[in-house]
Amino acid sequence: MGAVDLPFDARAMLGGLRSWVECESPTWDAAAVNRMMRLAAHELAVVGAHIETIPGRMGFGDCLRARFAHPRADQPGILILGHMDTVHPVGTLARLPFREDGGRCYGPGILDMKGGNYLAIEAMRQLLRAEIQTPLPVTVLFTSDEEVGSPSTRDLIEAEAARHRYVLVPEPARADGSVVTGRYAIARFNLEALGRPSHAGLRLAEGRSAIRAMARKILEIEAMTTESCTFSVGVVHGGEWVNCVPMVCRGEALSMAKRQTDLDQGVERILALSVTADDVVFTVTRGVTRPVWEPNAATLALYETARQLASSIGFAIGHQMSGGGSDANFTGAMGITTLDGLGVGGGGQHTLEEHIDIESLALRGRLLAGLLSGIG
Repeated sequence: MGAVDLPFDARAMLGGLRSWVECESPTWDAAAVNRMMRLAAHELAVVGAHIETIPGRMGFGDCLRARFAHPRADQPGILILGHMDTVHPVGTLARLPFREDGGRCYGPGILDMKGGNYLAIEAMRQLLRAEIQTPLPVTVLFTSDEEVGSPSTRDLIEAEAARHRYVLVPEPARADGSVVTGRYAIARFNLEALGRPSHAGLRLAEGRSAIRAMARKILEIEAMTTESCTFSVGVVHGGEWVNCVPMVCRGEALSMAKRQTDLDQGVERILALSVTADDVVFTVTRGVTRPVWEPNAATLALYETARQLASSIGFAIGHQMSGGGSDANFTGAMGITTLDGLGVGGGGQHTLEEHIDIESLALRGRLLAGLLSGIG
């Protein structure tokens, strides 16, 4: 029996995935992320992996590294790279419960990216049960802060990837089922406006509103968007009391570009917005950045292997360079052969409509098993 013929069962996989989805794990809740990591650690240990917990830092949750026994364990192998943090705060299950509807299954983080992580473990489970030896040793690394740009784990990701020949990332498949062979560059920015407080009812004119200054800058920032470089502001916090002219307002902005040079120019433009005017100090500081990942010949060759495997299973996959950064930005930019978007199909990630296509669990599981057992 070949890897693509293994008895993957989407219904059984969905049953195992449910406990993961119902273990909410937003990035900023380290204890919640750690609960999710413990679930994954148990699953991997049952499959037969050697488990290591890597303590979190910067206030983020722990990471999980799992290695499978292999006769060539000292040689560079395959790294399966995923994240267990989600954008959904604890309590989202009340509005987005785990439920099935017409071939789809809904739940927070089910697509991005617990479904992909689960099918990766299932791929190893199926290979080991069938006594199919992977040509190369396999390591799994699950991280805890991808949704905020991986500020505490980038060094860990890059160090682990450097010890491997291939990196497989089960982030969600693209809308048409394509895998990802490149990612756009992404930069984050911290925004701060410092004004002058006053009593809003008695001495309104004496104050300088930080919120008003921030609002004007938000319009200016988003108006900088072009076809080559986009800008958006997604977080704003300001004010304490409605009867006080607000002294402080803070925000976060995101910029994305298909080419590194375009992002670099965009970074210069937004940093130049730092200014003091009308007694308000507005400051832009650069946050975490994901480098552009452009496909090289080795990555395209790996895609071709995946395409042929998918065809033998009975479905077609294309490939694309994609927005929406992932940790593959780091490994791909290092020049390590990386294939992303190997996870489940679905839609609505980061929304209250997040769902997977149930049957894709088995199809994409077979594809990943075929890759693990076929590249060396």
